Amino acid sequence: MNTQEMSDPRAALKKLSGALRKLHKTLVDLETGRFGPVGSPFEHLQLLTGHPQFAWLRRISEIVVELDERLDDKEDIDTAAIVAYKTVVERLLSPPESDDDFYRKYVKALQESTEAAISHGELRQVLSLLAAPSDPASGRQA
Repeated sequence: MNTQEMSDPRAALKKLSGALRKLHKTLVDLETGRFGPVGSPFEHLQLLTGHPQFAWLRRISEIVVELDERLDDKEDIDTAAIVAYKTVVERLLSPPESDDDFYRKYVKALQESTEAAISHGELRQVLSLLAAPSDPASGRQA
């Protein structure tokens, strides 16, 4: 992500969306491989949205859809929106305070798939470059 992208909230959100989408696709492909043959693309979509084996991926799917809807919206995107999405994604990818099915399966996927680990690293890199909440004491960003 270059300096211009970091200063343009819409470009930053697109960058986040792209990195999250890549990770999501990698995880879907991994879980589909575990599941076995799925048939047509429509049958695959039905599995993704309704089968219990794919339920853990829906949290990422929902964020991807939300990002897409926000990017399709012609309203301005401000830094607060970037920080909000960054926070949501970071919470999802961080160890939970209690047992969490998504996190257990996510870590397992990262351990089993080099591609998933690489996509995770790329997403983490994008997250690290996004706007941080302002520090009210200094007036600077954290």
